[in-house]
This record gives sequence, structure tokens and C-alpha cells, in this order.
Amino acid sequence: MFDLTGRVALVTGAGQNVGEGIAQLLARQGAAVAVNDLFPERAQSVANAICGGGGQACAAAFDVTDSAAVTEGVANVMASLGPVDILVNNAGVPPGMGVAPFRQMDPAEWAKYVDLNLYGVLHCTRAVVEGMCERGWGRVVNVSSGAGQTGLALGIALYGAGKGAALSFMRHFAMEVAGTGVTANTVALGLIDNHLDAAVTEGLRGHVPVGRLGQPEDIAPSVLFLASDEAAWITGQILGVNGGNLMI
Repeated sequence: MFDLTGRVALVTGAGQNVGEGIAQLLARQGAAVAVNDLFPERAQSVANAICGGGGQACAAAFDVTDSAAVTEGVANVMASLGPVDILVNNAGVPPGMGVAPFRQMDPAEWAKYVDLNLYGVLHCTRAVVEGMCERGWGRVVNVSSGAGQTGLALGIALYGAGKGAALSFMRHFAMEVAGTGVTANTVALGLIDNHLDAAVTEGLRGHVPVGRLGQPEDIAPSVLFLASDEAAWITGQILGVNGGNLMI
């Protein structure tokens, strides 16, 4: 089950943390993986690790908020590995970056949350979807957050806005491509160890029913499932991966 042999996957923001864990697992299941990151050295390091473990991978360093860069980057991936069958939209601004109540935020800070958490998803999805539809098979998996589903008094309103917008886009997009062999789903994460600084997460750890924060290895299996043939009848859905902290 969950065999991805012959598939090509592009995982954005895969140079570290959750994205790296996803890229590694997809490669172990047989996919050739394009490791995207804004920083070339991080992308290359993960790609090297995959290849060193017997998998197939290439580094794909480009800025997902730049439409032209995404188009060029995806073309390079196709030249190296082949057409993209699986897109994992993992790149995003972490919620711990600039935590502050909305009324205390400078409007100049707003754009980064929308540009990366929403437009990054749009640019990458647009770059691969036509080929997926033409070939009659594709998987788009968006890595989002429970903060896009419910309100939290953590000073992450703009983060939640960007994540919520991308989550809503995926639901509508899934309906547009339903019947083409392309599915689109979202994995909504709970509190992950690398998301917020220790001062914030320590007080929240006890509120997670399973008693701990999530780790990268907790996330990758859910993405693998949604990227597989076995998930062909699942689309437009939100899978909460959150230790029981439903956030809805």
C-alpha cells in the first residue's frame, strides 16, 4: 500500500522540519522528490540525504511567492525528474513569526502572511494542475493549520487569515478538478514543536489531549496517504492532525 513508485513529487518548504519529513517519507515510498526551499543550501542538503539513502531527488530552490520563479522552477523539476504528479504545498510563514495582536500590527507586516500562506499555494498549484489533468492523475496536498479553522487568542490573526484563505481555496479547487483524476485535500496541523517559541508552546502543551506537541514524523504519514492511489475517492477534505486538539 501507499506505493509511489514512478510518481514525481514536489514538496515546497522541504528544506527543514515538517517539509523535510514529508519529502523523506515520499521518497522512501518510491517517489522521485523535488525538494523546494527558498534557501538553496537547505534544499540541496535534503536532496543529498534522500539520494544518499537510495532515493531519487533534486533540489528545487525558488521563491513560491514569485509566479515567474515558480514557473521556471517547475520547468526545471520536469526536466530533471519528469512531470509533477504530487504537489505538497508545505511552505508557509510559521505562526511564531511576529506574534502580535492584530491591532498592534503594522499594516506593512500583513502582506507576508498572505503572500506565502495563500499566493504560494496558488502559484504552485497553477504551475502543475494542467499537466495533472491532461494525464488524468494528480494529488495536491495543502499543509495548513487549525488556526485557519477557528479563532485563537495567540496573536496569530494574520497567520490564521492566510491559512484559512488557502484552506477555502483548496475546497473550491477540488470541486473544479473533481472527475479529472486529480484530488485536492488539506492537512490541518495542530501545535508542532517548531511552530511557536518555547514560551508560547510550554503553556499550551498540556492542552493537547495526547499530552505532547507534534513532531515532523507525525505529519508525513497523513500526507503520504492523501498522495497515494488509495486516497483516490477523497477530495476537498480537511484532515486534522493535531493530537486530538480538534480546533473546530
